[in-house]
Amino acid sequence: QVQLAESGGGSVPPGTSLRLSCKASGRTSRTTTVAWFRQAPGSEREFVAAIFRSGQSTHYADSVKGRFTMSRDSAENTAWLQMNSLKTEDTASYYCAADNRLIRSSVRLSPKYDHWGQGAQVTVST
Repeated sequence: QVQLAESGGGSVPPGTSLRLSCKASGRTSRTTTVAWFRQAPGSEREFVAAIFRSGQSTHYADSVKGRFTMSRDSAENTAWLQMNSLKTEDTASYYCAADNRLIRSSVRLSPKYDHWGQGAQVTVST
């Protein structure tokens, strides 16, 4: 079992930055894929970014490419999402997800992840 805890959310004006953290505990390994998803009120959960396994590849949604950067430190069991040039449409609850058996072609699919954090609220407004 893997437990995930997000931190670092907040309320910021457009154009600024935030960094989210995801601390994992439990049964993580080199095959663990970690991802970020987000969900705005009234919308479906959408993929944001993922690091496949121990860093074999990194994936981003088109809407955040060039603005967000995901990183992870396997030794610390922590992943981060650095969010720059934030826009009002980035407002959402952000969730960290992990899975130990995911295949590369499924990294963008939320139903494929077995483990989820409680979420961190990010609000971007003037």
